[in-house]
Amino acid sequence: MEMKITPIGIIHSPFREKDECPIQPTYSKNASGSIEVFSEYEQGLRDVDTFSHIYIFYLFDKAGEIKLVRPTFLDDNPHGIFASRHPCRPNGIGISVVSLISRCDNILEIKGIDVLDNTPLIDIKPYIPRFDVFSKASNGWVGSKNWRPKPQGRE
Repeated sequence: MEMKITPIGIIHSPFREKDECPIQPTYSKNASGSIEVFSEYEQGLRDVDTFSHIYIFYLFDKAGEIKLVRPTFLDDNPHGIFASRHPCRPNGIGISVVSLISRCDNILEIKGIDVLDNTPLIDIKPYIPRFDVFSKASNGWVGSKNWRPKPQGRE
């Protein structure tokens, strides 16, 4: 089976290099950015500004070598790629929840961005607490880990 994913826009952020980029939106709450949705998809933004937060789906177009088992930013012990949020993935799809500050035509102003500048956007979905919060969700192996700065040289 062959699949084709076409970007619907570009994500703009203050992060130009991998080493500058936070590992999750929770560590970039004050980082502002914008999403430029291509004009042919602008109609799809109707009513998006009624939500306080949105999911953004994007391509890790600058990720490094794909390894199915590897250490992560939170742990030197190797974990399966599907048990982590590491960017070097077989299909290179990322997801973040960001605050939607405003919309002007095809531009969304956002806060809490954790992606590199000029990252290709592939989809947007509203964050809906009624559907997206699971009070009894498990943190898995990450639950016992503390955040630590991203080591230099690690992808």
